[in-house]
Amino acid sequence: MTKKRNTGNSGKNRSSRHKQGKREARRHGARQRQSNRARRESNRSRHIPESLRSYITGVVDMKSTGKAYILPDNKELEDVLVMPNNVGHALHGDHVRVLLFPYRSGRHLEGQITEVLRRSKQNIVGTIEFSGKYAYLVPDSQNMNVSLILSPEGLQGAKAGEKAVARIVDWPPHLNSPIGEITAVLGKPGDNNVEMQSILAEYDFPLQYPKAALEQAKKMSGEITKEELSVRRDFRGIYTCTIDPADAKDFDDALSYRRLENGNMEIGVHIADVSHFVKPGTPVDREAYDRATSVYLVDRTIPMLPERLCNDLCSLKPDQDRFCFSAVFEMDSQAKVLDFWTGKGVIHSNRRYTYEEAQAIIEAAGLAQDVPGDETALKKTGDKQDIEAVCEMFKLSKILRDKRFKTGSINFHSKEVRFKLDPRTAKPLGVYIKESKESNHLVEEFMLLANRHVAEKIGKVKDKAQAKTFIYRIHDEPNPEKLAVFSQFVGKLGYKMNLKSRSGLVKSFNNLLDDVHGKAEQNMIESIAVRTMAKACYSTRNIGHYGLSFPFYTHFTSPIRRYPDLMVHRLLERYLQGGRSADEEEYEERCLHSSEMEKKAAEAERASVKYKQAEFLSDKVGMVFPGVISGVSKWGLYVCLDENYCEGMVPLRSLNDDHYQLDEDNYCVVGVHTGQSYKLGQAVKIRVQEIDMNKKQLTFAFAR
Repeated sequence: MTKKRNTGNSGKNRSSRHKQGKREARRHGARQRQSNRARRESNRSRHIPESLRSYITGVVDMKSTGKAYILPDNKELEDVLVMPNNVGHALHGDHVRVLLFPYRSGRHLEGQITEVLRRSKQNIVGTIEFSGKYAYLVPDSQNMNVSLILSPEGLQGAKAGEKAVARIVDWPPHLNSPIGEITAVLGKPGDNNVEMQSILAEYDFPLQYPKAALEQAKKMSGEITKEELSVRRDFRGIYTCTIDPADAKDFDDALSYRRLENGNMEIGVHIADVSHFVKPGTPVDREAYDRATSVYLVDRTIPMLPERLCNDLCSLKPDQDRFCFSAVFEMDSQAKVLDFWTGKGVIHSNRRYTYEEAQAIIEAAGLAQDVPGDETALKKTGDKQDIEAVCEMFKLSKILRDKRFKTGSINFHSKEVRFKLDPRTAKPLGVYIKESKESNHLVEEFMLLANRHVAEKIGKVKDKAQAKTFIYRIHDEPNPEKLAVFSQFVGKLGYKMNLKSRSGLVKSFNNLLDDVHGKAEQNMIESIAVRTMAKACYSTRNIGHYGLSFPFYTHFTSPIRRYPDLMVHRLLERYLQGGRSADEEEYEERCLHSSEMEKKAAEAERASVKYKQAEFLSDKVGMVFPGVISGVSKWGLYVCLDENYCEGMVPLRSLNDDHYQLDEDNYCVVGVHTGQSYKLGQAVKIRVQEIDMNKKQLTFAFAR
C-alpha cells in the first residue's frame, strides 16, 4: 500500500508559520519559558540516573503537524514518536540524539530530542514576507514548521513575495524560530527558472560553479602528446561509435567492434578518462566531490563537472581523438568472455548514433522483437561497417541479457515520465513515457559487463588478506517482512509470489512484471515492487548486487556524471600500477556522501517532475480524465491519470455520499453506511479540482 504524508491541514501552514515568526521576533532577546508539558516530560526523566537512561540516534522525519518520527540508525528498532513540544530545534532530516521515555503498553514508543548531531540542510528555500520592521522567510517545504527571522541587513535586497534562499546563522535557546540571512534572491514565484533553481537549492545543490574551478577547467588541454600515447593502448584504428539520447551533450561511453582473425569478436567499452584531467584535491575535484552527481531536472541538466570538461575535453565526440579508460573483451559467438583487459587508451569515434538511429538498424535487420526486417531500409541506415558493428554487438548483448535473467537478475521495466516543452517558456505541452528498446539494451548490457568485470578484477581474490579497498555498487536482500506484505498485496489482485527460495522469488518477480505489463495496475505494482526492494548504494564493503544477481559489481562507466566512477578509475589505475591498498574508512565515508547526494538528486528530479505535472494541469481545472487508484490512505485516494501520468489526491473529506474509512488489509476505503468501496488498482474517472503550484499538489474529485 502506498503511504502518503498527511496534507490535511497543510493549507494553514504558511499562515501559522508566519504568525509564529512574528511572535518570535517580538520576543527576540527575551527568555521563553518551556511549556508545562515539556517541563513535565523533562522532569519525568530527570529522576532517572544517567546510567539507566536510554538513548538512540536517528534521522528526523518531520510532519506538517509539527510532530516527528525518528528513524533509528539501528534498523532493528521501531520508529520513535516525538511530540511537537519535545522536538526542540531539530529540523526535517537532521541526525539527532533522542532520550527514550519509559515504554507504555499499547502506546507508540515516544522520546525527546536532546541534541542535533548534524544538520541535514544548508539551504532553506522560501518566500519573503514582511510585518512591520520585521522580515521572514516562510519555507516552501511542508516539513519545515518554522519561519526564519531575517535582519534588515541580511535581506540582500529581497522584496516581499519573492523567492529566496537563506541559511540559519543562529538559533538562540529561548527562541522557537531561527535567525537567518539571505544567500540568494531567486525572483518571482511561477517563473520556470526561479522554480527550477528553488528545487536545486532545496536539495542543497549549488546554483553556480565556483570561479576557481571554472578558471582551472579553462586552462586544461586535451592535447594527446607522444609521452601520453606511449603509456596508453591505441584504439584509433578500430571501428568505434557512441549511442546516446538525441539531446545528449556529453558522451561518456563508446563501444568499439572488430572481428578477430580467430573468428571471435573484440568488444571495447571505452569510458571518458576524467581522471586524466581531474586530479585529487584540485578546485574542480573538490566541487565535483561536493556535488557527487549530475542532476537531471525536467528542463535542464546540472552537470557535476564544468561544461569545458563534460561537454568538450572529456566527451567522446565523433571524429576526435579522446583519452579513455577501457574494458576490452574477446568474446565468441555465444557471448562467452574468453579474455579481458582493462587500462588507459585513446579512441577516435567513427560515428555518433542516437538510440533511434541504432534502433532503426536493429529493426531493419530483423533483429527486433515482432518487427520484420527491411533490406531496403537497412541499406539507408549506414555503410556495411556501421551495420555489421551494430548488429553483431546487439546479438551479443541479447545473449548477455537472456543469460542474466536466467541466472537471477530481476527485470524491472524502467519507465520515465518525460515532457514535451515549449522551447521558449519551458511550459509543458505534452507528457509521454520514455521506454527502453533494443538499442538501449545493447548499451546497457555492455556497461553492465564492464562494471562487473572491473569489480571482479579487484575484488575477486582467493586470499582475503590480499583484498584491496575498492568501491562497489551494492544491493542488499529485500526485507522478509516487506516481501510478505507485498506478496499478500499482489495476491489479493490475483497474482502469486514464491517466497520459499531466491530462485523462486526472482522467477515470480519477473513473471509478475511480465503479467502486469500493459494493464491498468502496471505502474502501481511496479512502483510498489521497487519500494519493496532494498536501495542500492555505494560501499567499500562488498555484499554483491541482489537485483542484478552479481557477486561483484561497481560503477565504472559514467565518471562525467558520477563521482564514484571517478574514484573507481583512480583506484583501478593505482592497483594496475601495483599500488598499495587505499584507506578503507576514508573511501567508505566518500561512499556514504555519494549515496546521500544520489538520493537528493533523485528527489530533486521527482520534485521537478511534480512541478511540471502541476503546471501541465494548471489550465485543465474542471476537465475529466480516466485514471487508476494508485494509493490509499486515511486522508484520501491517490489517482494516476492514464493519459498524462499525473498523480493527485481525492481527499476523503470531499466524498459526501458517505463516511469512508480505510481498510488497510484490503487496500481500499469503505463507506460506513453504503458499503461503497474504492480499492487500489480500480479504474476511475476524476475531475481536476485544484492545482497548488507552490506545493506541487494536485487535488482531484470523482466525476459522477
